[in-house]
Amino acid sequence: MLTCSPSFPQIHTCFLSSCVSICFWIMNNPKMNHFHLCVFTIIFTTLFRQAFSVDSSYYEACKPQTCGNGPNISYPFWLSDQQESYCGYPSFKLVCKDKNPVLAISNSDYIIKEIFYSNQTFLVAISAVYEDECPLPLRNFSLDRTPFNYSSKNADFSFFYNCSQKPLDYYVFTYPISCASNSTSHSFATIHKEVLKYMNHTLVDSCESPVDVPVDYFRAAGVHSMLKMSYTDILKMGFLLNWTAQDCGNCERSGGRCGFDKNEVICFCSDRSHDKTCDDGTKFNWKLKVVVGLCSVIGTTAAMCFIFFIWRRRNRNRYGPSSSYASRSIFSKSYSRSDTEKGSAYLGVHVFTYKELEQATNYFDSSKELGDGGFGTVYYGKVRDGRSVAVKRLYETNYKRVEQFMNEIEILARLRHQNLVLLYGCTSRHSRELLLVYEYVPNGTLADHLHGGKAKPGALPWHTRINIAVETASALSYLHASEIIHRDVKTTNILLDNNFCVKVADFGLSRLFPTDVTHISTAPQGTPGYVDPDYNQCYQLTTKSDVYSFGVVLVELISSLPAVDITRHRQEINLSNMAINKIQKHALDELVDPSLGYESDFRVRKMINAVAELAFRCLQNETDMRPSMMDVENELKRIQSDDFSKEKAEEIEISADDVVLLKSGPLEASPDSVDRVSMSPKPNDKTG
Repeated sequence: MLTCSPSFPQIHTCFLSSCVSICFWIMNNPKMNHFHLCVFTIIFTTLFRQAFSVDSSYYEACKPQTCGNGPNISYPFWLSDQQESYCGYPSFKLVCKDKNPVLAISNSDYIIKEIFYSNQTFLVAISAVYEDECPLPLRNFSLDRTPFNYSSKNADFSFFYNCSQKPLDYYVFTYPISCASNSTSHSFATIHKEVLKYMNHTLVDSCESPVDVPVDYFRAAGVHSMLKMSYTDILKMGFLLNWTAQDCGNCERSGGRCGFDKNEVICFCSDRSHDKTCDDGTKFNWKLKVVVGLCSVIGTTAAMCFIFFIWRRRNRNRYGPSSSYASRSIFSKSYSRSDTEKGSAYLGVHVFTYKELEQATNYFDSSKELGDGGFGTVYYGKVRDGRSVAVKRLYETNYKRVEQFMNEIEILARLRHQNLVLLYGCTSRHSRELLLVYEYVPNGTLADHLHGGKAKPGALPWHTRINIAVETASALSYLHASEIIHRDVKTTNILLDNNFCVKVADFGLSRLFPTDVTHISTAPQGTPGYVDPDYNQCYQLTTKSDVYSFGVVLVELISSLPAVDITRHRQEINLSNMAINKIQKHALDELVDPSLGYESDFRVRKMINAVAELAFRCLQNETDMRPSMMDVENELKRIQSDDFSKEKAEEIEISADDVVLLKSGPLEASPDSVDRVSMSPKPNDKTG
C-alpha cells in the first residue's frame, strides 16, 4: 500500500504511481479490452493536467503589474495591493500612490520613475518634491541595512540652510530657496559645493551643515540647460540606485516568473514551481521523472490512437490531398526558419545558434559581463572552436533593435582593417534574442588606461599614446574612405590589446554615407563631450563630425582627463572647452599630464605641442575649418616620425591666426543630448 504525504511533489508521485499500476493491470487483464484502456487514459490525462497545475496560481499572481504611471513591476519588486508577498523580496515592497509606485526607505517615500532590470538599477525621486511647493528642509538619509546603494552616475546636489550671508548673483550653479529664506536668513542649493567653498568659504561657513541629495545630472538636456531649471526641477530628475538580489534571468528566459519564499528564490512556471528555470526539473527526482514519462507516453499515445481511429472511420473520404499538402507546406516553412538560424553565413559572417552562445557565456552569467553599451550588455565567452569572444546581447528585440542589428552586421561584414574590431558572427534575425559575436580584446579600453580603473601614472608613456592616436586615425580614415561615419568616436570605444594596439569598436551608431550628398540630416546621437556642435545645431552629419570627436580623444591623450567632468569649473566641464582656453592662453603646460615628461623631455614637448595644435584644428566649431581624417592621420604620422632635433627645430607654438579663429565667435559647448547608458560605461567595457 502507498503512503502519501500531503506535500508537493510527493502527492503527485503517489498519484502517478497509482495510475501506472492501474495501466498495467488493465493491459494485462484478459477481461479488459482496448476500449476500457482508452477510456481510462482520457480520464487519466485530464486528472494528470489538473494535478500538475496545482500551483500555477503562483505564476499568475506574480504577473508584472503597474500603478498606471511608471514602469512594470516584477521581481524583485512587488506591489503590495496587486501582488502577493512571495512575488518579491520583503524590502522591495511597493505601494501605488497617485498612480505612481512608491518605495519606502528610511521612513521616507520615493517615487520609482524607471526600472532597468538588465543592470539592476532604478531611478527614484523624493515623493515630497511632488507634493509640496516647498519640500524643505531636506535631510540626509541612509541606505544602511538595505539592499540598495548609490549609482556612480549620481552627483551631489547640496542644500545650505540658514546662512547669514547671501550668495552673489554671479556664482555659478546656485539656486535660491525663497520659501526658506528671509531678510536675515538665506537658503540655497548648489551643484558645485567644492567650487563654492573655494570661491567664498565664509559664505559656506555661515550656513548650517549642508544636506547632500544625489541627482542623476546626465538626465538633463545638458549642464547649461540646468541653469534655467529650479531646484525642484532638478530634484524631480531623480537619482539612480543599484540593488542587490539573486538573479532571475535564467528563470525569465525559460518563460517563468521569479518569486521569493522562505529565504530562497523560486521560479514560478505556468505548470508548477521550479528551483531555477522552467525546464530544469529540479523539483523532481529521477524516480518521479520515470513515472511521469511513462504515464505521459502511455496516456497520450493511447488517447491519440483512439481519437485518430474514430476520426478516420468517420471522415475517411471527406478530405482530399489538399490537407496533406498543407501539412507539407507548414513543415517547409518551419524547416526554413530553423535552417536560417543554423545556416553557415549571413551577409558573409558566421551564424551562431542561440543555444551555442548561451553555453559559451555560461547562460549569460553576470560574472562574465564585460560592460554595457548603448544598445546592449557585453559578455565574455568561449565558442566551441576555443576562441575567446565578446558577445553583445541587445536589450530589446523590437523593430528598432533589429534595424540596429542589421545595420551593424552590414557595416562590419564588409570591413577589414587591422585597427577595427573583427565581427566573428551573429545569431539569425529570427533568433529569440539578437546577439553579435566579436573578437575579444583583453586589455580594456583607452578610457580605462587614461582615467579609469587601469590608470596609473607613467603606465601609458607618450610614445604609446601617439601610436594609439595614429592607429585610431588610421581606422577612422579607412571608415571614411569606405563611406562610413562612425558617429560615436570616444575613448571607451577604442579597445587595446596586450601590446596596446588599437581596435576601434562599437559601430552601433554608424551610418552608410551616400556618395551623392555632402551630409546626412538626422537627429544628433553620440556621447556628451564628443558631439560635434555644428551637427547638434544643424542636424548635418558629415565625416568632419568624427574629426571633432577625435579631437577630444587627442586632448584626452594629452591630459589623461575625461571628456566631461561636472566637478570641474563651469567653463571647463567639457574637456574641449578647457583645451581651447588653455591653448589660447598659452598655458598648455597646465593641461598636459605631468607623468608624460612635458617639462623634462624636449622631444616629447615638441610632439605634444604639435598634437595639441592638430587637436585645436579638429575642435573648430565650423565644420569646413576642420581637416579631413586622412589629413589628420598623415599629420600624426609626420609628428610620430619627426625626430624634433633640438638643434634643427624651433619650439612649435599655436599661431596667432589659429587663435583668432576661435576668438572670432563664442565657442559652443559640446552638446549633451545623448544615449545616457553609453555615457558612463563600466570601466571594463571591452567591445562594441
